[in-house]
Amino acid sequence: MANLKEVKQRINSVMSTQQITKAMKMVSAAKLRRAQDKIVQMRPYSQKLTTILNNVSASAEGAADIVYATKRETKKVLLVPITSDKGLCGAFNTNIIKATNAAIKGQFAEAEVSILPLGKKSFEYYKKSSFTLVNSYYGVFQNLTFDTVREAAEYVMNSFVAGEYDQVFLVFNEFKNVATQIVRTEQFLPMAPSESSEVKTAETDYILEPSRAYIIEELVPTSLKIQFYKAVLESNASEHGARMTAMDKATENAGELLKELKLMYNRTRQAAITNEILEIVAGANALGGK
Repeated sequence: MANLKEVKQRINSVMSTQQITKAMKMVSAAKLRRAQDKIVQMRPYSQKLTTILNNVSASAEGAADIVYATKRETKKVLLVPITSDKGLCGAFNTNIIKATNAAIKGQFAEAEVSILPLGKKSFEYYKKSSFTLVNSYYGVFQNLTFDTVREAAEYVMNSFVAGEYDQVFLVFNEFKNVATQIVRTEQFLPMAPSESSEVKTAETDYILEPSRAYIIEELVPTSLKIQFYKAVLESNASEHGARMTAMDKATENAGELLKELKLMYNRTRQAAITNEILEIVAGANALGGK
């Protein structure tokens, strides 16, 4: 059985860890609220913009050739795994890396795969791999703004138009609630029309100025950048939710461990006191025997 000093040191250590996990939970809760507000406000805008784009494009009747919708034989693929910069968020980062690796081994087994990591965790993982790595944008979460994310989106879009990649996929955690994040592998390029676009097109009649072709030319890049930014915001909110949940569970586990350690401490202390009493009694008996 451990001595009292060792048990006491373990109790102090666990208590210190519990204080840290409590503080991290509170910080993540505050950050989650702001991140959740951003993504909740972004979703309707992104969905409406995509709907308008689908309606206008479907009724274009060949007036505009959308270069971002060009379909080619899949030879070169760019995957964009979106992780966090920090750990201590459960399986948040691991799930993204697993989904990315599964896509590489399955869907894109015959293609030449390149990786554009967003977040330090995915960058640190894939820099050790043999894949071509685009490492210019992994620090977007250090200053998460639309302008920062737009640079990465523009690189991806320009590279696709130049023929460097035939397909681009985003791998990210979609925020559902604090305890649930859903891993998504979504096609970013070439553009895929919404399933409901055909139905909505017939219901909407737009008056377009100066021309339908000009509107599409301006609207398509904006819509793609918004879609890219939305995926990053989804991941950011999911990260804080996952970290909050992980720290809450860690705090609970620390509390359970403290109960066990305090029980061990009391038992060890009781055993030490009992041994001392026995030694005193044995010593008194020995002196009385003289």
